[in-house]
Amino acid sequence: MVARHDLTTDPGLQAQLLQARRGTAFFARKLNELTDARLDGDSLLPGWSRRHIAAHIGYNARAIARLIEWAATGVETPMYPSVAVRDEEIEFGATLSPIALRNLFDHSAVHLSVEWRDLPDDAWHHTVRTIQGRDVPASETVWMRSREVWVHAVDLDNGATFADIPEPVLKRLLNDITGAWHTRGTDAGLVVKVAGTDSSFGDTDAADPTVVTGALAGVVRWAAGRGADGVEASKSSVSTMVPVAPKWI
Repeated sequence: MVARHDLTTDPGLQAQLLQARRGTAFFARKLNELTDARLDGDSLLPGWSRRHIAAHIGYNARAIARLIEWAATGVETPMYPSVAVRDEEIEFGATLSPIALRNLFDHSAVHLSVEWRDLPDDAWHHTVRTIQGRDVPASETVWMRSREVWVHAVDLDNGATFADIPEPVLKRLLNDITGAWHTRGTDAGLVVKVAGTDSSFGDTDAADPTVVTGALAGVVRWAAGRGADGVEASKSSVSTMVPVAPKWI
């Protein structure tokens, strides 16, 4: 009989799976609140309608499910043949009828959840490869999905904000984003501070950095390239214009 609960016994992984599923439910709620006509409206991402967001999230679940199948079977099944194919798939998905687009999201989300559920403990350590070419353990797919559903729920521009994203997700997002900047060397002279904490990210060794400060949700929103509301910037302790955040992904 197929298990009706996650096979993994790792408490940390179980908590991450719960967070990803809650993010999926949150995205589903914001998507379902939209009428079919409003799906045609603009999202918060330049050049993408809400249809593009929904299609992306649906196909992303299928792509991550392929990685879990890879981990389970040992047979290499990439997320996508190429970035170009992924982009073409999203463009096609955005042309689907509203009911087909909603079904794509619903069915792909269930499929991914079941693939996660039935993956045994040892297989979570098997190596798979992301679309960016990174070799990661299968357990990383849970964060990959969690990040997508929480952030893109905001991008639907249907009332969700970064303040709706759980604090653990925001913290990990900020670590991911600033880590990507550091790897590329694009954070030179830039420091990010979370108000009310001792947390600082970026080029903390810079002699006179531009310091961007704000509450956690506002700082992550800015760092993710979604606007500067809720943050302020200073240089030599003097207020200055908030810079455009370096590219994240």
